[in-house]
Amino acid sequence: QVQLVESGGGLVQAGDSLRLSCEASERSASSYILAWFRPIAGKEREFVAAISSGGGTIKYADSVKGRFTISRDNAKNTVYLSMNILAPEDTATYYCAATARPDVPTSPLRYIYWGQGTQVTVSS
Repeated sequence: QVQLVESGGGLVQAGDSLRLSCEASERSASSYILAWFRPIAGKEREFVAAISSGGGTIKYADSVKGRFTISRDNAKNTVYLSMNILAPEDTATYYCAATARPDVPTSPLRYIYWGQGTQVTVSS
């Protein structure tokens, strides 16, 4: 059982930056694919970004491409989401997720472990 704990959320203004962190409870998480999701109207959880265990494969949702950057530090069992040029429509609870698969999925159904989420609020 891998436990994921997110941090770094907060209240910012449009155009600001924020960095989210998600720390896994076990070193075995270094072999997992790690991803970020956020709920939006009409979808339970929207894919934001994902990174393979070694960091060689990275995927982004079109809505965040060019503004958000996902990275990981396996020595710290931590994945990061650096968010720049934040907009009010980025307001959401951001969830970290982990899975062990040969590919890098974008569907939340493919992820096994989930954190409790961290709230990001962007004011206009």
